[in-house]
Amino acid sequence: MLATVLAEVAPFVRPHIDWHAVAPELTLLAVGAILTLIDIVWLERGRKLTSSLAGFGLLLPLIPIVTLAVSDSDTRVMFDGAYVIDDYSLVLKAMFLLTGYVVVLLSTNYIGEGDYWENEYYGLLVSSILGMVVMASSRDLISIFVALELLSIPAYMLATWRKRDVRSNEAGLKYYLMGVFASAIMLYGMSLVYGVAGSTLLTEINAALSEGGSSEAVVTLGIVFVVVGFAFKVSAFPFHTWSPDTYEGAPTPVTAFLAVGSKAAGFVALMSLVVVGFLGRDDVFGPLFWVLAAGSMTFGNVMALRQKNIIRLMAYSGVAQAGFMLAPLAVAGTGGTSADTSISAILTYLLIYAAMNLGAFAVIISVARKTETAELESYNGLFTTAPVLAVFMTLFLASLAGIPPLGGWFAKFSVFTALTNADTGAGYALAVVAAINAVVAFGYYGRLALRMWVEEPYLGDKAPIKVPVALGFALVLTAVITVAFGVYPPVATHFTDVTLVAGV
Repeated sequence: MLATVLAEVAPFVRPHIDWHAVAPELTLLAVGAILTLIDIVWLERGRKLTSSLAGFGLLLPLIPIVTLAVSDSDTRVMFDGAYVIDDYSLVLKAMFLLTGYVVVLLSTNYIGEGDYWENEYYGLLVSSILGMVVMASSRDLISIFVALELLSIPAYMLATWRKRDVRSNEAGLKYYLMGVFASAIMLYGMSLVYGVAGSTLLTEINAALSEGGSSEAVVTLGIVFVVVGFAFKVSAFPFHTWSPDTYEGAPTPVTAFLAVGSKAAGFVALMSLVVVGFLGRDDVFGPLFWVLAAGSMTFGNVMALRQKNIIRLMAYSGVAQAGFMLAPLAVAGTGGTSADTSISAILTYLLIYAAMNLGAFAVIISVARKTETAELESYNGLFTTAPVLAVFMTLFLASLAGIPPLGGWFAKFSVFTALTNADTGAGYALAVVAAINAVVAFGYYGRLALRMWVEEPYLGDKAPIKVPVALGFALVLTAVITVAFGVYPPVATHFTDVTLVAGV
């Protein structure tokens, strides 16, 4: 009798789990647990190991990702469609892991100096990346929200890592308060969507919202609130107000992590929500993304022109770059292959943006180690005092500006292709706005490059700037990727020409 009851209940107690499919997540979880255990058991003696262990631990999950990519099964669906492992999610997971690895390289010497060398740093970093990895496969409102909080809560603590620095405390507090406020708005929007659809699965939400009915106002409000919540995460105008102060006050490696990894995770959630959950309501999200994209590009570039601090310049540059990445979502619901083209364009932009932005921050950290300032004037005459760093920084700035043959030109080209292929007035108009802003952006990128090549050296003694091995490797790795994606774009499109699988 008992055996019969257990047999009937068992399927409802534990759903089927494909252990191969969740191997990357489990590996990251194990790495985080090992880092915590080392801190508890070895205390001070374990601190010299944590950086290397964290870097190795972030590369280790790439093994199951590769085996999943080459396996016979193209798509693996679990939890009734709430969690999907497909080519789209695998590409994003690999990007998040490599981004985390580069951030570890940037942190190795930085966090190891002064009072900032603590094991918890790398444990929090791994935990946040685990949330990003989970986000890539989430196709359900609950799993998306859990992934968002898993990646956000450690990031709040990382932003305030300089415990004795008032600006760092201010940065973490602003990031935390704004993050909580945005999460509340997003969760309220999700509750409205759930109330109309009666399900948290994105596929069922799309089916329910596409039917229309008497809940038009509730649906519109729900979609707007959800998008606004994630607009904060990607620092889109006018929800960007936290980013300049947070970027400036946080440790620079953490700033790089927020500018690339956290922003990319927000875009992953937006892509899943729009293409799988809200695609039938283009009349709601289309104009919303058009305004967000145009506003972010324009405001970000205009404010960047006025900056005298390179961290704040990169913060407003990130707002403008977010506008470019939001643009394809404005036309994703116009029909035909617009959704797939938009997803490919955003994925391409995210991959290239991660490489060139992390590379720029690697140069910023290297220069700041010598000058002890982040003011733009500290880059005057950098070619004289550190010619290799000046060449690297010029390369990354040119790529951010979209100058061929570096990766940035192809990222912007992918966005223009998605906008024009939609063949709508809104798409063409947004393409014009993007083209104008691409020209404006060259103003502050070019001005910074000019400082490095023609101004008198900021360091009058012309003392060479020594770059640690970890930072040097990060520079070379990001530069190679930036150049490769621009010179031979099929390297990027081989990974980004994927379809976002709904799950059911």
